[in-house]
Amino acid sequence: MRFHWDWMKPVMPVPYVPTLGPVHPACHPADLFEAAADIAGTGRFLPYDKGRRWSTSKAERILTGDIQHTPHQTFIPTLTETGTGTGTVKVHVYGTQPDSLSAGADLARKLTTTHGTANARIVWFLGPEQPEQYAAGVGTRVQLKDFTTTPSSEPRPHAVVRPYDDQPDTVKASFADFAENMKADGFAFLHEQMQAGAVGPVLTIAHDGQVAGAIGPMETITDPTGATQLLPQYFGVTPEHRGHGYGRALWRAAMNWGREHGAAYQILQTEVGGASDRLCQAEGLTSLGFVCSRAA
Repeated sequence: MRFHWDWMKPVMPVPYVPTLGPVHPACHPADLFEAAADIAGTGRFLPYDKGRRWSTSKAERILTGDIQHTPHQTFIPTLTETGTGTGTVKVHVYGTQPDSLSAGADLARKLTTTHGTANARIVWFLGPEQPEQYAAGVGTRVQLKDFTTTPSSEPRPHAVVRPYDDQPDTVKASFADFAENMKADGFAFLHEQMQAGAVGPVLTIAHDGQVAGAIGPMETITDPTGATQLLPQYFGVTPEHRGHGYGRALWRAAMNWGREHGAAYQILQTEVGGASDRLCQAEGLTSLGFVCSRAA
């Protein structure tokens, strides 16, 4: 599939590639769109796909035969199959026509019938200059941490942050309860990966001998330009331990880890208005815009 960058650039306010997610602005999106389309349906990962760390096979694929690519708008549908009668079709809408979202939703519903999936969604994008209330409740903010333009290290956190493996056995034993309490934030899944020895270090902070917060896994990957990217982490502090500065301490420790391991940048998505979103803004990250999604 050949994508025309002169068609895409005016309607692409956020550097976001279906099946890959947000990418650094220095990566050429048109090339990445083509690369993702080329492997659609093969189950293979591109070398710079962050999803490689969680699975041996790519679950989401671009429906290349259903792409609609015109000078004024582009619809890129993807399919994630999770079993008979389930799965999700998402149509990524790159366009500013008055009917772009409604047309994208129509396509998503049509494709759910074609592919026998249960869910239809549309995904659209807003530039960083747009008011954040436009994305509240339906979107995430794409944020960039650039290690090449920030000080040589983050301010030293006031609380002690240690890798999980360096915590006393009693603290490590409490991680299972922490993970269960924070499963909505993905920590139950992360704990399974930790037990399997399948992920990098997880940084933790303890309160009265119990895990109160964690961020991880700490891992890097080489992006399409050859730069080292710090991958996004699961990040959270239990509700009863918030307000002590533990979240900021974990965040700064993670950023120092990334810097020490040669990362040039990190890109992450935060729920608009959420605790992580506010923290990242306070820490000076650059907003690249918003990714919004709803049922079609």
